[in-house]
Amino acid sequence: MIRFQSDDIEMPVLDMSRMRRWIGAVAAGYGFTVGEINYIFCSDERELKVNRQYLGHDYYTDIITFDYSTRMTLSADIFISLETVKSNAALIGTTFENELQRVLIHGVLHLTGQGDKTEEACREMHRKEDAALEILREMEAAE
Repeated sequence: MIRFQSDDIEMPVLDMSRMRRWIGAVAAGYGFTVGEINYIFCSDERELKVNRQYLGHDYYTDIITFDYSTRMTLSADIFISLETVKSNAALIGTTFENELQRVLIHGVLHLTGQGDKTEEACREMHRKEDAALEILREMEAAE
């Protein structure tokens, strides 16, 4: 089950049904099923508070993933700062919607074991994000 909720910020406009199908399809492509994934959309300040409280990090970020997965079933709480997603979209010259989709799947890719701590791992993560976004575009075109 995939849930989307808003903490202290307005809920973004999403086709939640399509997002659930897409996330499930990407997970399945890596050999995983989806257990419970909770996306919590929040402000920069809420994300910073979570980062400080639970990870001991004193900086802003777009996504924090708490992984509760077991074996081949993905489960997590994924906090996404919509303010950072919006500013990152402007910075890299893409739409908010595209950047939000990229961040949504970024968390799922982490759950499947993909890292992003080195330059090489970041390039591979970006490639996998692009491949996942292509799956979403194909789903949209088929509807």
